[in-house]
Amino acid sequence: MAPICRTGRDVSLLLDISHVTKTFPGPNARPVLRGVSLTLGAGQTLALTGESGSGKSTLLHLAGALDSFDSGEIRIEGTALSTLGDTGRAALRRDCVALVFQQFNLIPSLNVAQNLAFHARLGGVGDPDWLAVLTDRLGLAELTARYPEQLSGGQQQRVAIGRAMALRPRLLLADEPTGNLDQASGDRVLDLMQELVAETGAALMLVTHSDRIAARLGRRAHLRAGLIT
Repeated sequence: MAPICRTGRDVSLLLDISHVTKTFPGPNARPVLRGVSLTLGAGQTLALTGESGSGKSTLLHLAGALDSFDSGEIRIEGTALSTLGDTGRAALRRDCVALVFQQFNLIPSLNVAQNLAFHARLGGVGDPDWLAVLTDRLGLAELTARYPEQLSGGQQQRVAIGRAMALRPRLLLADEPTGNLDQASGDRVLDLMQELVAETGAALMLVTHSDRIAARLGRRAHLRAGLIT
């Protein structure tokens, strides 16, 4: 399949979520998202806030093509997710969307250098020069031979961010990326994410429970009972 987001198109509106609904099946099924709409442009950062169960992580996963929605539409650089099958969704995550989670999800058997390069090499976009820049910017140059178990939580999250940014994604989605870190480490991680997004022209949507962290991003959308308020 041809690359979805590496076509050279000048698309300033990276993420367009329009009237999206989602209900998980089950005996007590209830709508999780009830017609959510928002947009995110190149270079913009957005904090997605709300109480537990409000649909924040669900919306993030839908935007990352990790799950399907019931109605509405999500477009990434003009590509409608409803038109993509499993192969197309995998290609989209390979070509232009990267995700960072609260759990670092590093591969234990790979050292820092190998973890950083893993996804980019799988996608055929490995760039040693860019990896060297990331390694230096993330403060990992002295840690490349270490394995995840030998790193602190903040160091592991920096590796996870570097692994995501090694793809040069157009859209970075982060689900509580500082949730397992102390305030100082969390602030440093957020600084790095914002710097890298600004420098690459990507967009960032970040789920957080913290008003303090949300205030540091360019925009904020608050979810309440499946709606943006």
